[in-house]
Amino acid sequence: MSDTFQVVCGHCGQINRLPAARTPAAAKCGKCHTPIFDGHPIEVDEAAFQRHLAHSDLPLLIDVWAPWCGPCRAMAPMFERATAELEPRVRTLKLNSDNAPDVSARFGISGIPTLLLVKGGRELSRVSGAMDSQRIVAWTLSGLGRL
Repeated sequence: MSDTFQVVCGHCGQINRLPAARTPAAAKCGKCHTPIFDGHPIEVDEAAFQRHLAHSDLPLLIDVWAPWCGPCRAMAPMFERATAELEPRVRTLKLNSDNAPDVSARFGISGIPTLLLVKGGRELSRVSGAMDSQRIVAWTLSGLGRL
């Protein structure tokens, strides 16, 4: 096991190397000095998504959504609550499918909302449809159990 792990700052995009021996909950970005984990999902565009995918050692939980989608809007506060519970074990991202058609095509997204659980660039699990925060957390932990 490595002595450090990498995580991308959701505010400035800096790649941070954190010591594995310390709890990452209080970690701050080395560049912008904001907390790495603040209990909120990170809204990403295609470039930021690719940066997280390429440089994060943490599993990524991605909410693929669109602003015109009623179930997506209904699930947004549930995803927020789940983020507060899952961090810092998991990095949560929100990806607007309308603004990221290449990512949606690459992952074969055919319906939204869709949750993707990804680790090391490899998809571990996916589920479509709105869920409450407890189901999001349970589904994510189940997917992590397959690692």
